[in-house]
Amino acid sequence: MKTDLLLTELQYKAVRSSGAGGQNVNKVSSKVVLTFDLNASQALSEEQKILISEKLATKLTSENILILNCDEDRSQLKNKEIVTKRFLEILKKALVVPKKRKPTSVPRSVVEKRIKDKKTNSEVKQNRKKPDL
Repeated sequence: MKTDLLLTELQYKAVRSSGAGGQNVNKVSSKVVLTFDLNASQALSEEQKILISEKLATKLTSENILILNCDEDRSQLKNKEIVTKRFLEILKKALVVPKKRKPTSVPRSVVEKRIKDKKTNSEVKQNRKKPDL
């Protein structure tokens, strides 16, 4: 993943934030919307694109476009930085390939202990019976 090339492929749009905030909300476009077209990306290989599209299937649109919003801060610049960091973290998490799980076998000592316990339990129950005469 080439981060420098990825950052050039991002598109930002400043939008007016919604919700409470007084007169400033009506005047200033501080909310930042980041869009990233996965299919048109040159920074990612085909395998990486497939992996990302599988892992981020719920966050991608039908055209494989990732859309992220940020209106946490009153500053447009800070919102842009926050949404860019969030985008890079999401991509890094999506590109992590989980390790294959190796199924472990039951240790011999555990098997022997279980059999020994079964035998002792069986002997206790046999001793409860009336003796055969």
